[in-house]
Amino acid sequence: MGRRARPGRSGILAPMASLAFGLLFDLLGSFPRRPGDPDDIDAEFEPEATLVLLESALRALGHEPVRLGSPFDLLAQLGKGELPPIDVALNVAEGTRGRDREGWAPVLLQMAGIPALGSDALTLSATLDKSWAAALVATAGVPVVPQRSLGSAGEAETTALPACFPLFVKPRWEGTAKGIRPSSRVEDRAALVREVARIVADYDQPALVEAFLPGAEYTVTVVGNAPARALPVLQRALDAESGIGLHAVERHLPPGAARPRTPGTLGGALERELVELALRAYTALECRDFARADFKLDAQGRAYFLEMNPLPTFDPSGSFGILAELEGRAPEALVAEVLALGLARLGLA
Repeated sequence: MGRRARPGRSGILAPMASLAFGLLFDLLGSFPRRPGDPDDIDAEFEPEATLVLLESALRALGHEPVRLGSPFDLLAQLGKGELPPIDVALNVAEGTRGRDREGWAPVLLQMAGIPALGSDALTLSATLDKSWAAALVATAGVPVVPQRSLGSAGEAETTALPACFPLFVKPRWEGTAKGIRPSSRVEDRAALVREVARIVADYDQPALVEAFLPGAEYTVTVVGNAPARALPVLQRALDAESGIGLHAVERHLPPGAARPRTPGTLGGALERELVELALRAYTALECRDFARADFKLDAQGRAYFLEMNPLPTFDPSGSFGILAELEGRAPEALVAEVLALGLARLGLA
């Protein structure tokens, strides 16, 4: 197996035949639960199918994947001096608790001197905090949903609201629709107080209260660097009853109760606008290699930024799998192409 050579005075790396490619991940079922944790506390963790796809994509590029485990596993290996020889790493680990949890693995890799694909710890933390992310992308001219962070039910009772009802309530620093359910859309102050209290109690963080936008929801996957490019825009199905993304509320509905609808028409002008906004947000947040931006339309059809996810799932049933199907190829082929862009940024392609 080849190993990455250290650059000499010329800064040129020696040729490589193969790289030892470390994978950092959190698997579903491995979350260290505590009494009182909500049912969806590990919703961001990956299924085994994600690792199988990543390993297949890396082998297609001629590299050898090495499963390193979670950030806790990496910390233990580094502390004991037992980390296997690794040339480069890919982190898809979400961490467990706190708004900087997605940065755990990148920081440890940086300390160990191991180059990594994907965004760095600062970007991962800034994007996980949806309030910070919205403030940053707004400076780049990206429209953001009017919002306010509330830290208690008492604040929800008295604080001026960011918009008229209905409003939308969610955890301030979670992903994969954690904390979102049909009751997250609130129609009055009493319902708002209940939802804010639930978020603060169950997820130990402030609630983010936003204007509820009734229009279609879209997601834009962005890949590469200097320049980055957007993959085809995808529309997400909404729950017909609440108007919330079906992916967020389906697990809270009785079996067979989901009624999906896709109210949007993705014309050329709207797709170009969404791509432009996604690229602006990607640049403003200093994302690297891959990320996914989510948008929703208001009643007049205007697009607003919801969030940026620089740790998008590579689960074959997710966006990358859908995009690969649209292109008529295997998910492994598309993912291999995306990973190659990250290797090129590192000078390892």
